[in-house]
Amino acid sequence: MTFEASVRTEHGGTAPKTADRTFWGRLANWAPYRVLAGLATASPRRQFVILATLPLVWVLTQHLGPMLQMLRVSLTDAYPVAPNVQQSFTFEHYMKFFQDSLFWMPFFRTLTFAGVFTFCTLILTYPVAYFLARHVSQKNRMLMLLMLLIPFWVGEIVRTYAIMILLGNTGAVNLLLKWLGFIDRPIPFMYTSFSMGVGIGYLTALYMMLPLYSALEKLPKSFNEAAADLGAGAWTRFRRVTLPLTIEGIASGCTLVFLISTGFYATPVLLGGPSTTVFAETIAGFFHVAGDQWPTGAAFATIMFLGALLITVTFQKIMNSLRKGDVR
Repeated sequence: MTFEASVRTEHGGTAPKTADRTFWGRLANWAPYRVLAGLATASPRRQFVILATLPLVWVLTQHLGPMLQMLRVSLTDAYPVAPNVQQSFTFEHYMKFFQDSLFWMPFFRTLTFAGVFTFCTLILTYPVAYFLARHVSQKNRMLMLLMLLIPFWVGEIVRTYAIMILLGNTGAVNLLLKWLGFIDRPIPFMYTSFSMGVGIGYLTALYMMLPLYSALEKLPKSFNEAAADLGAGAWTRFRRVTLPLTIEGIASGCTLVFLISTGFYATPVLLGGPSTTVFAETIAGFFHVAGDQWPTGAAFATIMFLGALLITVTFQKIMNSLRKGDVR
């Protein structure tokens, strides 16, 4: 006699299934739960609402909410509001930016630096992503990606100090150049546009490489093989096949790196100098003084956000037009 038959004989019924003895099994068989689950998933629209509620709440409270609060503060005459004082709204803080040309230089310098650093990061990381996606075996890709991810487990400040140690007068770069006989005295890399560019490029490289790697990995190798059979050289295959079909990854990576670069504060302060002051330092200066300057800082932060967003939207439209042109 089998175990199931013996249990049926002893208890006069069928032995309960293992899933029914667990909490989730009992919950699934609970009549009120089954009724509620049926009502909640009765239509695709209800399923979408249930799945989208938590992400929407997260976006509204953790992302859009603080930005709207910053916008509200930028339109007030003072913040925080003193007791028994009526708060009024004004555009005066925005006008300070347009009336004083002193603020224009760090603003445009930030956008220029972000654009240049984004382009340099793209040039440096594209070959790495191409090598990982096209020349590394499937079993070794995850190990290589993990090795690239490990430095990003450390905070921004620690990695910035690592760049300072690397580029200092007694750092590894100067010591290596001196040991090779290329220099007699240390090269002042620090507190220049170069040191700040190296730091920002190092901090944002992963955000560029992962979209590129994803786009290159999805690219079928047969496309390049077919182009080679038709007589296309290596450069022609890259220019006519690989580059157009990875333009979506390029657009995503450049957008991420550009937006992140415009908001860096600690790295420009630690690695930059007087000639590399970015707009984030100007904004922070208003928040480091008395509270009556906070609306000005919020207004300048809003201007920086809108400027970066306008450039990003323009860039995305250009990339979309290039993508449609390739399809045709």
